[in-house]
Amino acid sequence: MAGAGATALAGALSACSGSTLGADKGSAAKSAKLTLPAYAKETLAKPDLSAPGTDPAYLRYPSTTPRSTKGTPGDGKKINAITSTWSLMPPGMASNSYWQELNKRLGSVLAMDVVNGNLGDGYAGKLEALIAAGDLGDMVWIPTNGGALSKPLQLMQAKFHDLTGYLSGDAVKDFPNLANLPTYSWKSAVMGGALYGPVVTYGRLGQVYVVNSKFWEPVGGIAFSSAQDFLDKGKDLLDAKRKKYVLEPAYVNHVHMFAEWHGATSGWRTHNGKLQHMFEQPEYAAAIEFGAKVFKANLFWPDANVADAIDKVAGGQQLGAYVQSYPGYRVDLQTQPFTLDVIVPFAATPGAKPVFDMGTGALGFTAIPTTVPKARIKTLLNVLDYLAAPFGSEERKFLDNGIEGRHYTMGLGGAIRPTALGKAEAVTTAQPVATLCQGPEYLYVPGNDTALRLAFATQKKLLAIAQTSASLGYYSDTALSKNASLTTTMYDLVSDIVSGRKPMSAWAPAVKQWRSGGGDAMRHEYGDAIAKG
Repeated sequence: MAGAGATALAGALSACSGSTLGADKGSAAKSAKLTLPAYAKETLAKPDLSAPGTDPAYLRYPSTTPRSTKGTPGDGKKINAITSTWSLMPPGMASNSYWQELNKRLGSVLAMDVVNGNLGDGYAGKLEALIAAGDLGDMVWIPTNGGALSKPLQLMQAKFHDLTGYLSGDAVKDFPNLANLPTYSWKSAVMGGALYGPVVTYGRLGQVYVVNSKFWEPVGGIAFSSAQDFLDKGKDLLDAKRKKYVLEPAYVNHVHMFAEWHGATSGWRTHNGKLQHMFEQPEYAAAIEFGAKVFKANLFWPDANVADAIDKVAGGQQLGAYVQSYPGYRVDLQTQPFTLDVIVPFAATPGAKPVFDMGTGALGFTAIPTTVPKARIKTLLNVLDYLAAPFGSEERKFLDNGIEGRHYTMGLGGAIRPTALGKAEAVTTAQPVATLCQGPEYLYVPGNDTALRLAFATQKKLLAIAQTSASLGYYSDTALSKNASLTTTMYDLVSDIVSGRKPMSAWAPAVKQWRSGGGDAMRHEYGDAIAKG
């Protein structure tokens, strides 16, 4: 599981920028007509807690875990895969018993080239170099809609197999675990009217404010009457001399949290009968202004490159909150020795209607380069089908935890306890593996029923005020080609304004440039798609 969630790749892939390939102007219409993979639900373990929209929650690990696949998916040949992690890099294959066991179970050596997704443009830069060298291997993780890659559609059409025939409609049933992936997540694997690979499904709940409640106890906990109340309590907790700060220095992520308090919609919403983007919403501008106040109050950790925010928050001594994807928070609950809580969005000002933004439900997809012979495509899809095994299966138990007695032990009540070796090998290696493909989300906090029930209850609170972008499920050619670069430019300005490098007055002119540079075109294209249903 990508513990830090979907990351915005900074930088752009320039290797295709000089391509003579023209833009596929009909890609949106083609994508809208494509038949998504048929959904065939697979339930191997009945959840202890469940509610509409929530992740299934398990208080105990199932006592029996049947296999969800047959035979060995690999063909004995090495599989070279390019993937990413958002945590510690795993030990190399030669000294990693989890990785070695995975190879045995797959029947092929999965040689992963792992790039740390927290390193700015590291992933995009890696792909740029490999494309230039003509060395994309056998599998490549592609961020949702190409992430920050330049001309992602042309890249897919030129360098990767169209897998529509293998995955669209009932064809996906040849791969039962892939057919068990939720329908909404597959939309992220569609480009130019084609399916380019198995989706990397991800929980639909978006970013959350994660805290250790003990940090906030001196000011009465994490209940806030307004944004000003949050700011005032943060000032009371600040102790710079003891290196005790309130927030990690991820300015854009924090503005997103503040925007939810003010009632801004992430992405697009319908306002006065017209689509309105987040950047145009006055509530988002108010969130940026509040972020600048938080910065001036010195609540952010002073080193913008802090790498261990999760540990500082979990320890309860140095940081009060960090922003995490909800699926990442689920992982943190499993790996941190403290019960972490979440600040549910509240009204920033009297009359404000707080919201919680839902995500796209995917981290992207895994594509197969055209240099791979067509005869091998099904083998690679079978390997990805293995990686997509659901909770309650033998495969998922191994993929998430490793080898029993070596990487984990079974405690009382069926609680899985990772060993020191498990934390070093299984936890770190499972993340880049899951970035290639993984099963549907679930909630399980071994040996900590309190944390699990708290997380489940929080999900219901978030879903009660949840909203999705009006554009979700619709296509825009301009968004595909320009949204990543336009968003990066605007987010850079958000960071500059929050940190005091630029004034708030710079925001309105930037919004006008965003509109003329592609924002208005996206509005028109999404509007047409929504009108056509």
